[in-house]
Amino acid sequence: MQYRLAYILSILISVISYGQVNITVTPDKYEYSGKDIVNLTIALEIIGSEYTQQTPLRSPDFSKFNIIGSGSLNNGFMDPETNTAITQYVTRLALEPKQKGKIKIGSFLVTINNRIYKTEPFDILIKDVERKPVASNTSNDVYLNMEIEDREVYQDQPTIAVLRVYSKNIDNFRKVKDIRLPEQDNISVHSVNYQKSEIDPSGYGNMASQVLAMFMVFPNEAGYVEVPAVSASVNSYTNKNRIVSNKVKLNVKKLPEGSPEYFKNAVGNFNVSVYNASKEKVEVKKPINVVVKVTGEGNLSDMELPKIESSPDYEVFAPKIMSTVAPGTTGIKGEILANFVVIPKKQGLISIKTEQFAFFNPESKEYVDLGQETLSLNALSHEQILESRTTAERVNEYTNNFLETVDTPVLKTTSFKVKEKSKFHWNILLTNIGILLGLFVIYLLFKTWQKRRRLLVKETIAPKPLGSVAETENEIRESLKTDINDYFTYLNNLKNNNDYDKFFETVDEMDAEVRGQYYQSSSEDFRKFLENYKGSSVAEEYRTLSQRIQIEKYAPVKSAEGIEDLFKAVVNLYSQISK
Repeated sequence: MQYRLAYILSILISVISYGQVNITVTPDKYEYSGKDIVNLTIALEIIGSEYTQQTPLRSPDFSKFNIIGSGSLNNGFMDPETNTAITQYVTRLALEPKQKGKIKIGSFLVTINNRIYKTEPFDILIKDVERKPVASNTSNDVYLNMEIEDREVYQDQPTIAVLRVYSKNIDNFRKVKDIRLPEQDNISVHSVNYQKSEIDPSGYGNMASQVLAMFMVFPNEAGYVEVPAVSASVNSYTNKNRIVSNKVKLNVKKLPEGSPEYFKNAVGNFNVSVYNASKEKVEVKKPINVVVKVTGEGNLSDMELPKIESSPDYEVFAPKIMSTVAPGTTGIKGEILANFVVIPKKQGLISIKTEQFAFFNPESKEYVDLGQETLSLNALSHEQILESRTTAERVNEYTNNFLETVDTPVLKTTSFKVKEKSKFHWNILLTNIGILLGLFVIYLLFKTWQKRRRLLVKETIAPKPLGSVAETENEIRESLKTDINDYFTYLNNLKNNNDYDKFFETVDEMDAEVRGQYYQSSSEDFRKFLENYKGSSVAEEYRTLSQRIQIEKYAPVKSAEGIEDLFKAVVNLYSQISK
């Protein structure tokens, strides 16, 4: 009997150890101060190949925290001793507490083989929390708020920040001036625009709001980086006050390992080229201009540019930097030109090489190695330069030398110096102007003849009967009716050209004209008109589309897909209204 009991126990132990699921959650500590970040590690271990995870890991209620970062990894291997498949999932969460005191962390849930597994809840203690109101205020009840939606970025990768002002008194918005962006050693800030948006009456805490500025923040170190407050002045007739916004913490991810050894700090998507900007032939011991051109989008204004490598074949000097950049969707885009002065030291073929260059692409999350760019030049001696000149160039040179050195008292011969590079012909310009004037006169004569002919035709046509008042009103309405298809075609062109500002301006103009067809001055009156004559569904669709247009209009970053969907909705609704 004892042997049977031991046999049964051994079988049960082997079955239990063969397959099982373990899920645990571990904080880095249980007591935090107000400035600390709560780091949670959730580990899920599945032992056995017969287990199938049916749902992703479900988190508890984190309404008392701001989730500022997350990451996960998985690993699978086979235990050689038991020949059992083991799968491990590890998830990290970074939380910012909103309140102090004892806070309960609930259970994490996961469903495996139709069974729910969960972690045990536990408590953490927050000793004190840094209060973060919407903004600091003045006696005029004006608030500033800095909003950063994407708070988890790579090092040297930008994130968009939006500065918004709040107040119950709309008149205070025009008093806010002199906006000063944050400055700090571990971040770089570039303004996007300072265009004020339209006033939104439904802001935070029943206050109206308005967007004051948008800017890009480039963190240049990994870890938790705090973006300092933005300040502005509120000017009135009696005094001048300064207000500051809230601070925002960023979770800056470290760039992945495995970067090329010559990688510096370029993050984005770039191209490098090199060319000779000097038009003259390359001569030994004579300077030439070699330009290293970097184009793309990313931290273009802050990254280290590739230089020209030193060589015994030439001498290179510090470059002059010229840039043409503008804010883009994923960073600063444009081009930067590094103009180097290079002096060849030897005769013959010379290879001018740039430094090796690599960058990190955040979209593909990998490093891109562009290597070196090479410019091959053939340096000639002074004698070879003279021999390579054409007969006309030699005659011009001899004539210029003679006229520069000999000046007779009768005739100032230096005025007859040959200008080799002068190619502008005034006769051709005057001829072209005359042809254009002639065509313009012909066009005016044609329009005058056409206008006289139209008047003669009108006089020969008998006048139509006046008709009733209702008929006359219908005729006037038909004459005022807008050809809505012309607006649709124009909006489609603006959408394809990514001219979103003009797109929304045209939508507002089209809406005003369509409302004018029905003698409705405001959007609210027009909605009521549509509800009475087109039905409640069309009126509700008009109201929803108007709100959607305002949201897309003032979005910090506009996507082509969102504008495409908005364009289709506009065409669908206004086609029904204008029938």
